[in-house]
Amino acid sequence: MRLTAQDVRRYGKRLSNWGRWGDDDELGTLNHIGAEQIAAALALPRANRSVSLAIDFGADGPMPDQGRYNPKHVMVETGATMELPGGFRYADDTVEMSLQAATQWDSLAHVFYDGMLYNGRPSSLVTESGAAANAITAVRDGVVGRGVLLDVARQRGIPWLEPGTAIQPDELAACAAAQGVGVRRGDLVLVRTGAVGQQLAAGTWDPSFVFGPSAGLGFACAEWMSVNEIAAVAADNVAVEVMPGEVDDCLMPLHMVCQRDMGLIFGEIFNLERLSTACAASGRYEFLLVAPPLPFVGAVGSPVNPLAIL
Repeated sequence: MRLTAQDVRRYGKRLSNWGRWGDDDELGTLNHIGAEQIAAALALPRANRSVSLAIDFGADGPMPDQGRYNPKHVMVETGATMELPGGFRYADDTVEMSLQAATQWDSLAHVFYDGMLYNGRPSSLVTESGAAANAITAVRDGVVGRGVLLDVARQRGIPWLEPGTAIQPDELAACAAAQGVGVRRGDLVLVRTGAVGQQLAAGTWDPSFVFGPSAGLGFACAEWMSVNEIAAVAADNVAVEVMPGEVDDCLMPLHMVCQRDMGLIFGEIFNLERLSTACAASGRYEFLLVAPPLPFVGAVGSPVNPLAIL
């Protein structure tokens, strides 16, 4: 039986973390990362190697330039005609882009419903001036810890999942078990569907990457993430969750429950291809993940260059 919007609200109420870490909390499930978790994560690197999980930020990126805009990079000074003392010259540049145009984190002010943000704050706090609460600046210190790659596509033995494929909790658990990695409290979980790899193999970003069907997490994964007390989740698709969703009268039900009720931030459009290869070669799917957002004041999302340190 298909779920409805009312079912989503019931799940949200049951999985809610409102007040769990205090009425003034803006970190949400990043509170699961404490000193113990960070110390354990710092002990993970063995290969003295870091892998960037960002796609290239450029004008030919995945966005349709409608609503969200790819980066527009402009040189404002090249130094070519300068005549400065001692032969000194310099170059300067600027960029204009949507903060969620490429590899990025959502803040807990990004998604809301019924007039409320995470932790019982009114959605009226998000205005044309930005978010006065739950903005991306609230998590500037918090996105570092034990990263775990759940390489669903590799575990299935395929380069990428078919668009519209819903990944369910039992498959996440089976993938972790097959890879010999447990999911623990405070983990930063990365889920590879192969979506970015498919685009890179094609050499161009198909408009369907943003607007079309996408493999991703099914709605039932909200409870799996809650039970396992993960700190954050990221994937290599545009929404983390499967599109179209599994609830007919909700656009993004997993966003609704995870971000607004649980306080769980989403990372989107992560490039997990090189990490997939590295983890498969070493047989280790855990690593130190350092992925702080840029602290744009009032922003509801931020670009990021996540580093997996192996």
